[in-house]
Amino acid sequence: MSPRIAEEKIEEIRKSVDIVDIISEYVPLKKQGRNLLGLCPFHGEKTPSFSVSSEKQLYHCFGCGAGGNVFSFLMEIESIPFIESVSKIASRVNIQLPELEQQTETSEKENELLKYWHDGHSLAAKLYHHVLTVSDEGKEAREYLRKRGFTKETIETFQIGYAPNSWDFLTSFLEKRKFPMSEMVNCGLLAVREFDQKKFDRFRERIMFPIWNKQGNIIAFGGRILNDGNPKYLNSPESTVFNKSETLYYFHKARQSIRKKNEAILFEGYVDVISSWRAGIDNGVATLGTALTDVQVKMLSRNTENIILCYDSDSAGQKATLKNITMLQDAGMNVRIARLPDGYDPDDYIRKEGSERFRQDVIGQSLTVMGFKYQYYRRGLNLQDDGQRMDYIKKMLAEISRLKGAVERDHYLRQLSEEFTLSLEALKQEQIQIFKASKGKEQQEYKVEVNNLKKQQKKLLKAYENAERILIAHMLQNSNVSNQVQKRIGGTFNIDEYQAIVAHLYSYYGEGYDPNPSAFIERLEDNNLRKIAAELAMMTISDDLSEQELDDYIKCIKKYPKTLEIEKLKLARKKAEEQKDYLQAATIGMDIIKMEQELKKA
Repeated sequence: MSPRIAEEKIEEIRKSVDIVDIISEYVPLKKQGRNLLGLCPFHGEKTPSFSVSSEKQLYHCFGCGAGGNVFSFLMEIESIPFIESVSKIASRVNIQLPELEQQTETSEKENELLKYWHDGHSLAAKLYHHVLTVSDEGKEAREYLRKRGFTKETIETFQIGYAPNSWDFLTSFLEKRKFPMSEMVNCGLLAVREFDQKKFDRFRERIMFPIWNKQGNIIAFGGRILNDGNPKYLNSPESTVFNKSETLYYFHKARQSIRKKNEAILFEGYVDVISSWRAGIDNGVATLGTALTDVQVKMLSRNTENIILCYDSDSAGQKATLKNITMLQDAGMNVRIARLPDGYDPDDYIRKEGSERFRQDVIGQSLTVMGFKYQYYRRGLNLQDDGQRMDYIKKMLAEISRLKGAVERDHYLRQLSEEFTLSLEALKQEQIQIFKASKGKEQQEYKVEVNNLKKQQKKLLKAYENAERILIAHMLQNSNVSNQVQKRIGGTFNIDEYQAIVAHLYSYYGEGYDPNPSAFIERLEDNNLRKIAAELAMMTISDDLSEQELDDYIKCIKKYPKTLEIEKLKLARKKAEEQKDYLQAATIGMDIIKMEQELKKA
């Protein structure tokens, strides 16, 4: 069973923190009027539409509709259940929750399996680390790491280990400790032979690098072959606890430094992260042998606005850099690119040139995106050849056309002009033509978006819906308004979701609670209602609602069903006329006149 926490305790925990402090750990926020604004962490956007109110203790995204209080934010951003979100904040503010000591949110079986998976990985990491650091079997691996510049501190910090060349070294170890072997296969520690279903060690004769999730639990391993063999690097298979596309190596430790420095450095692999850490860089993370994903981009953008890409200097590394620039910029991040000499990866450079030069000459001298593109697009070209030179210039003009700032465009146009002794005016004219051509399609798409938005706004601005929205916004802030609305129209709101929200609100005030949108939203079990209620609570309204305004809104709401009925009658009259049933059409017409007169008197 799920544990129950008293409402008084939940309210105490909610009041103990400022929602702005919690959200600021995930989303960079800037003050705008009475609220704070940032890029929504729940959908990709370039223009901030994510609003947070310290006064109301609520958030709402005007782009995707996400909204709620501090608990719902943690639930959504961490993908955790409500109880865990409460527990996280309680732990943060040192509020004890004895209700959780004997109970867990997950089922007993799921919790037991998760414990086996985490414990199995943790024990395996300790065993591999022991073999590497003190056993004779680890001597060759220790010597290899020493030659690669791995210090004792590095090996301890990253819990590096060694899996000996044995088929049952880890298998026997886990079996003796009564671990369920089938689950050790499911979580990726062991493998199984098809013909006899016998379990065996997945990793053999490999230097082992533990991989952590963002909570700091070991969920997988990366193994580098010590001698000859393929593959050179082998990761654990994906499982319930390990998803490569949702994991960044060393993120659990680097996150604090990333937030503090407001900058992350993204590498291609875990060895580069470890080498850069030895070089004094503690805000580095890496993907795990896969292309950068939207989930990983969100993990980064929630913690910083700035990122440096430091990939290998080979063709594959530079191609990946170009692709990832677009993804990161689309997420609103400021991107720079660290440039390595040809033939180098970060680990090679640090070992051969030293830590200080890597920090100063590679990371410290990172390029702007355009600076990188100037170098990238000329790779392998003979710029003395007229054709290749013109192709290069056209590519760069296309890139310049995408820049938003006029000063920035002018800077790079002048750079092209000076390098190739070309007329600046001619380059500007060519760039303008390219810009117009590229914008043609975008303008057409923009027109479609505008038309769709106008249709949506037209719908949103219907009088009765606008009246219901404004009334509920006032009701959430003022129980007296809610009491008056309840007496005059009760729950007869025309929009189903609004009707459900006011029903909950009447019950909330009926139990003696004071106006508190954040606390009220917590009582709504339906996630969609929570989002709508948060949106309405975040509306900008006047502090007072006059009697005349209240009357007008209530009349508008009460009139709508009659207006709808009149519209139906008009359709029925038209149908009767088409069927040449003029008597029926005249009768319906009389009913329409009567109802319209009643509406005017109302």
